[in-house]
Amino acid sequence: MLSASHVLRVQRVSVSRGKRALHDLVTLPDRKPIISYGTPGYSAVSGHVVTVFGCTGFLGRYLVSKLARMGTQVIVPYREEDEKRHLKPMGDLGQIVSMEWDIRNEEQIAECLRHSDIVYNLVGREYETKNFKYSDVHVNGAERIAKIAAQAGVPRLVHVSHLNASTSSTSHFYRTKAEGEERVRDAFPAATIVRPGQMYGCEDKFLNNMASWPIWWKLNHGETKIRPVHVMDVAQALTNLMTIPQFPGTISLPGPRTLTTEYLLDMISSLTYTPPSSAPVLPKSIALALAKVAQAPWWPLISPDEVERRYIDDVDVPGDWEAVGVTPDEIENHAITYLRRYRSAENFVRPVVFPVRSS
Repeated sequence: MLSASHVLRVQRVSVSRGKRALHDLVTLPDRKPIISYGTPGYSAVSGHVVTVFGCTGFLGRYLVSKLARMGTQVIVPYREEDEKRHLKPMGDLGQIVSMEWDIRNEEQIAECLRHSDIVYNLVGREYETKNFKYSDVHVNGAERIAKIAAQAGVPRLVHVSHLNASTSSTSHFYRTKAEGEERVRDAFPAATIVRPGQMYGCEDKFLNNMASWPIWWKLNHGETKIRPVHVMDVAQALTNLMTIPQFPGTISLPGPRTLTTEYLLDMISSLTYTPPSSAPVLPKSIALALAKVAQAPWWPLISPDEVERRYIDDVDVPGDWEAVGVTPDEIENHAITYLRRYRSAENFVRPVVFPVRSS
């Protein structure tokens, strides 16, 4: 019988004789080689060092998780101590490095990205505050990160915008997203611009908000067209970009289907076994007036710009999913996972029933 020490020695020899393949080598635009090694998974080493600005947000936590599970060292800039605690166990020992930062502090930004070979900028604001306007985050902040990344010689920059970004949009949110894209391209010409659609997931402000406040989604009589996309699909697409040496240009990541808010509200009602909302359809002028009043409390409720976005259809552009090696899922495949919590106790395990889609 073999002793424990002999078995351990055999294991070490077998590991040391592991062969590397061509796909373990990635050459960056600056000719720097990135070599991955180890058994694929949590304790592997991908060879990459990545900075994810906006890592504490909805999309950021899933991106950090996917990167860390590949053995990537991830720099996670944070503003508040408690907001980044859940990111630490996503990677192996020493692979999640947290650093305090402020979007207006260029020295802190430079310190966060100076060792990275790819930088993701996921920073965004759904609403304005007295400290941060849309332009402060989407335009000036994005330009600052891109400029410092270029000065530091970072080979890759991935900037996440929005599917509806447009300089001619009636929404200030969408206009600043488009202006931020232009500033990023000027500062970092080889940047990859990613435009995802409205994302849904466990902590989203989409399905959860619809289930809690359907009155704000009945605006425009439920005729607004949305192309929802699963946050995990977007996170996987961003992760796959890390293995591509260079990908300048714009990538659109809309959902696989175009749905109306009316269908989505019916779907939520059907899945949660709750009667459809009897709230009236508010005229736009009244909704805007209520949204302005809602700015008085210090906590976020709904802003006038969010009301404006309820009337804007998602743009009809083809998705670039094949370029990033991802096939997006239909919302029906995941909706019950995030909406079951809104069922009553007696309905909790009842069958999943979907409404009929209008053609």
